[in-house]
Amino acid sequence: MLTEQRFDIILKLLEEKKSVTVTELRELLDASESTVRRDITALDKAGKLTKVFGGAVALNHKVTAYEPTVAQKSELNKEEKQRIAKYAASLITPDDFVYLDAGTTTGLMLEYLAGVRAAFVTNAVSHAQTLAKMGIRVYLIGGELKSSTEAVVGSQAMQMIQMYHFTKGFFGTNGITRREGFTTPDTSEAIVKSTAMKQCKDVYILTDKSKFGEVSSVTFGGFTDAKILTEEIPEEYQDSKNILKVE
Repeated sequence: MLTEQRFDIILKLLEEKKSVTVTELRELLDASESTVRRDITALDKAGKLTKVFGGAVALNHKVTAYEPTVAQKSELNKEEKQRIAKYAASLITPDDFVYLDAGTTTGLMLEYLAGVRAAFVTNAVSHAQTLAKMGIRVYLIGGELKSSTEAVVGSQAMQMIQMYHFTKGFFGTNGITRREGFTTPDTSEAIVKSTAMKQCKDVYILTDKSKFGEVSSVTFGGFTDAKILTEEIPEEYQDSKNILKVE
């Protein structure tokens, strides 16, 4: 198949689906992965699509690689986040072994954990410090500390997480769509999130309504891989059985 023919197929598919993965294109075009990646790179440089981790999206399909700092995110939709965090904290029982993801909404859960007898594992230094001061048993994952989100990431973090088996896990996200799932701008943080989710019996994503329809660079979980706790369900997601509206 000629290069121009492959380009036409890729662009037509993006027009229909808005996003496509390298794996999908490799099978559709019957081409090697390196060829598909070169095609995506060429079309990205030509301004025909947007290249993202693992594939491409249409130009009019919003994707962001921007990662706000903890300070910037802490005041955004705070009242909604507090309601979500309070409900999430109420799900924890004394026998639980909980994974607590780094993030502002998961951090707000700490305000509602006084007297909780469950044990926690977290990759957030600030979460661990607060839990320890509260007299709650907590294990801090080791590894590289990411400054913008204050999250511990890297291969060492992944190896430690894989040793544990959690009854519940609570995670934040930068974006949610049915097709791309749960996304975040940082590859290393996405890998840690994905690894931890696989070790949890029950997985909860804590998010306010602003994250629906947003897509960040890297997917760390599929849309149906978790129960979503939010304060308002957008109209186009009303039929999703894994979304729980927090009152």
